[in-house]
Amino acid sequence: MGNADTKLNFRKAVVQLTSKTQPIDSSDDSFWDQFWSENVTNVQDVFALVPGAEIRALREESPTNLATLVYKAVEKMVKIVDNSCRTQREQQTALNCARLLTRVLPYMFEEPEWHGFFWSSLPAASENESVPLAQSLINAICDLLFCPDFTVTSTKRMGPERAEELSSLDSCEYIWAAGVGFARSPPRYAPQEAARSELLRLLLTCFSETIYKPPPPADQPASPTHHHNKWIAYLTSPENRHALPLFTSLLNTVCSYDPVGLGLPYNHLLFSDTLEPLVEVALQILIVTLDHDTNGALMSDSEEKFMYYVLKSSDVLDVLVPILYHLNDSRADQSRVGLMHIGVFILLLLSGERNLGVRLNKPYAAAVPMDIPVFTGTHADLLVVVFHKIITTGHQRLQPLFDCLLTILVNVSPYLKTLSMVASTKLLHLLEAFSTPWFLFSHPHHHHLVFFLLEIFNNIIQYQFDGNSNLVYTIIRKRSVFHNLANLPHEHGAIARSLAAGKRVPRPPDAAPDTPMEGSRPAQPAEPGTLNPTLPDTPGVNEHTSHQSTGAALGHSRLRKSHQCVVGLLGKNRMSDGVEWANAIGSMTERESAHPTGSRSEGGITETAVESREQLLSAQRPSGDGEDTNGDPDDDEDAHTKTTDKEAPVTPPTVTHRDSIRVGSKAENAARAMGAGLGGEAGEWRPTAEWVSSWRSKLPLQTIMRLLQVLVPQVEKICIDKGLTDESEILRFLQHGTLVGLLPVPHPILIRKYQANAGTAAWFRTYMWGVIYIRNVDPPIWYDTDVKLFEIQRV
Repeated sequence: MGNADTKLNFRKAVVQLTSKTQPIDSSDDSFWDQFWSENVTNVQDVFALVPGAEIRALREESPTNLATLVYKAVEKMVKIVDNSCRTQREQQTALNCARLLTRVLPYMFEEPEWHGFFWSSLPAASENESVPLAQSLINAICDLLFCPDFTVTSTKRMGPERAEELSSLDSCEYIWAAGVGFARSPPRYAPQEAARSELLRLLLTCFSETIYKPPPPADQPASPTHHHNKWIAYLTSPENRHALPLFTSLLNTVCSYDPVGLGLPYNHLLFSDTLEPLVEVALQILIVTLDHDTNGALMSDSEEKFMYYVLKSSDVLDVLVPILYHLNDSRADQSRVGLMHIGVFILLLLSGERNLGVRLNKPYAAAVPMDIPVFTGTHADLLVVVFHKIITTGHQRLQPLFDCLLTILVNVSPYLKTLSMVASTKLLHLLEAFSTPWFLFSHPHHHHLVFFLLEIFNNIIQYQFDGNSNLVYTIIRKRSVFHNLANLPHEHGAIARSLAAGKRVPRPPDAAPDTPMEGSRPAQPAEPGTLNPTLPDTPGVNEHTSHQSTGAALGHSRLRKSHQCVVGLLGKNRMSDGVEWANAIGSMTERESAHPTGSRSEGGITETAVESREQLLSAQRPSGDGEDTNGDPDDDEDAHTKTTDKEAPVTPPTVTHRDSIRVGSKAENAARAMGAGLGGEAGEWRPTAEWVSSWRSKLPLQTIMRLLQVLVPQVEKICIDKGLTDESEILRFLQHGTLVGLLPVPHPILIRKYQANAGTAAWFRTYMWGVIYIRNVDPPIWYDTDVKLFEIQRV
């Protein structure tokens, strides 16, 4: 009964406040103290007893009373801090003030004219102490987060009369967990963890002013100052004496969290666990405060220092493997499209630095279960295998990421010393899938994927030939892919026939609909517009492949002759052991066709964000001539010239209450309307002979063709002379071979670096706040408020 009576008294105070249209005297402490007395003891009661509709009515009909309520709550917290929060009653009062402010602030942020209210000073402040209300609130929260016997354990013995003064307390002595800059592990107390969580939740609510500002207009570039957040800027500024210990406490709390017990998320919903909610809100605060635009400009110098720290040792692989795990695990889940983008962008950022490519050569020992092919190799092999899995079995909406995935591989390729046979086969498989005429002709940008893949092969051949016999062997074995590219038809009739052949292939009857998937269940068959290729079998011993003359594209009759010899090697009339050798090659090749009859959908892989390449990347070349005759760029210095990329406006994503975020952009919608290029619902683009010729002549095939010209006859001769029936002998020969002086002059290494800009920063910010929105349901801080940064879909 007592508990019900106190809640009733609190509710009466709320009704009294919201029903009065006349201003209530701010000096009437007996009235205002009802809102943070011991009438309520948890945040859920505050959210239940203070309806959102009544807060809006108070804001519209009695704005003075709402302003006084907030002023008095902040003033009460400041007074408690000044008194060092010595008693349990003061601690309860501070928490109740925090709960009330957490409830009220989002409804004030809804109206833009209230944003400036928080940066005015307290009415009681003198002219010499004119501190904005927001700064007073943040100072009070930070002081309370390091309050002995409230949120931290006191290191000095005391009693209420001898409690440490919060104003002079060194919060560096009270960091919450061991880790960076703090070696001692403080004892854990559930009430202290719960108090920290509530105060951090209020801090996060203060930062959420961002989500009540609309995104920039679609026809205008995002301004760096459009979402400048004064709350975050002040918390992270030198003016806040708790900035460093708070950052360290948040970081150590998150990084030291090692859940045990049931091994399930949301343990706090099953039993009393105060640490998991603390870790959750601590991580959200960390992510929000690391937002680039806190000072109205891109803080590249500080972001680069951290990145170089990560990259300077093999510790970067401890970051790489979890990212690859989640990319692979999320590839078929529609609700994790944003997570996939974040992971790929992180890898794109890291790949722009030489150290990542060098570190990838470290051997990989499977530490986490992943549904990928078994291989023995390095972290580079893991990268290739996971990317191949994403491209070939991922969700259709991941297609805009294909450029980024291949760009990452291009950036690291000059440093990859030993690719495994599995990874080599996957790379060739991608080239085979992307280089078929119907795919190349179905969209104006599909040929870019082929250029990326050829650049990967060229980088490895030119700079890391010695250790990559597996890749060289695979190139030789799949040489027809390169010859077909060199002889790509470009006449009008051939283009039309290629597209018509692609359109005639029906969709498989067992293809599953485009539905969301949870967890790591296997990917569903691809939807229309998605390529689902696998590596075709090696041609049989009776299969003879003929090729047109490459003419000026190749310019070497010897090349044609050597190719014919190797084709003859696979024929039973050339040598009896050729059958066994061909079977040995076939045994290690995937048995499914890259383009099986009846299994390819109309169109092909659609790229739904073409301009993302220009927005995210800048091409960078060495300032020197790039002629590294040693074939090893590991000693090269990064002397690059940057190319400025353009910014693209970002439209808000859609957030649902089922832990999913749907990101839709102007570019994506336009591309979706275009369909798969030729034959799309609204597409008018048509490939022409002139268009094909414009890029066909630029295909970087010279290095690979020279390699085939030199090595194919040698491999043929070894097989004939020694009667080889085992591919290991071929690999051994290639391991000891050399192409020094036989290949074209090494090309300069081209690195495409991720370029931070206002457009992508706006996308990251939108996605970040969307995730935070749907993960704060107890209490539902922003539910039913007028969020403007993204669209809410309630299911």
